[in-house]
Amino acid sequence: MSTATGAATASSATTTNSSTTTTTTAAFPTADAHTTATAPASARSGASPGTGAAAPKPPGRTLGWPLRFAALSLIWGFSFLFIKVGTQGFAPLQFTLGRLAFGALVLLIVVVLKRERLPRSPRVWAHLTVAAFFLNALPFSLFAYSELTIPSTLAGICNAASPLWGMALSVIALAEDRPSRRRVAGLGLGFLGVLTVLGAWQGFAGTDLTGTAMALGGSLSYAIGWIYVRRTLASAPHSHLSMSSAQLLLATVQLAVVTPLFTTAPAGYPVIPLLAAIALGALGTGLAFLIQYGLVAEIGPTTAQMVTYFVPVIATAAGVALLHEQLSWNTPVGALVVLAGAALTQSKPRPGTRSLPRPGSTTR
Repeated sequence: MSTATGAATASSATTTNSSTTTTTTAAFPTADAHTTATAPASARSGASPGTGAAAPKPPGRTLGWPLRFAALSLIWGFSFLFIKVGTQGFAPLQFTLGRLAFGALVLLIVVVLKRERLPRSPRVWAHLTVAAFFLNALPFSLFAYSELTIPSTLAGICNAASPLWGMALSVIALAEDRPSRRRVAGLGLGFLGVLTVLGAWQGFAGTDLTGTAMALGGSLSYAIGWIYVRRTLASAPHSHLSMSSAQLLLATVQLAVVTPLFTTAPAGYPVIPLLAAIALGALGTGLAFLIQYGLVAEIGPTTAQMVTYFVPVIATAAGVALLHEQLSWNTPVGALVVLAGAALTQSKPRPGTRSLPRPGSTTR
């Protein structure tokens, strides 16, 4: 879930996909939404600079993109399992601080190795501070708290609702985004899937509503963050790596300030939860972002964002197989409905079709 950082793919939405707006990479970082900085224009469009052709395969790739796509799906799919294991040994804020710190460390090491620089503009840092809160510090913490009372499988499915939140909010926040009938239908179908997962017909019996609300709040936070990034950082001239590193660094600082106020120092450092924090930070919050950006540059955002559809499936399989979590029929059925709705919200209108007018607008 959960996903690494958030501005890279999110800002890439200016020309293609964004938080379920006109087209959408941003909405799919997803897993815990794992994207972070602003990608350069050529990467955003999946084309070489100055051309309309697909970007050539970067030199030095040792693994084909399908293998890297599968690795990214597995990393993000297991994120919710790592959260469940980590919060068994540490307070949610402590675990979240650890994953952010390890994730930031990985990206900063890459920045040093590539001899890049972090952004210098105070304006960019100010916007990244907001992005770090909504795309990292807040949702990561909410998912960690949610898994104290709900299964990791349910948290992974709630994370898949992010594109639905994104589309709903983009209609309000992005004046140029006019939803098609298909995308509106996808929004309704997706939220019907959420109600199915929660067992609404039986009064949500057996579901911890507070934990579920936190998980859904985490997915909502991603959508807010992606839209904010699109509006404020889409044209930033910095590399995706420098922006992502700065964003994760800021999120780490935010949690480092807040965590001591609400938790006491851990009595010990149990090995398994500590390894979960290291794995989720270094792999799911650091390395996964670099893999994702490489995929966006190589195969384009439309194909790369399909990883989101595999994340809840892997999260569910991992929770049932490794954590022995119980799974009722409505959970996988509802998850499929959520993903179907999300897919519709990301679909492009057919040539010649007209979008629904925004309230107060006129058609010609």
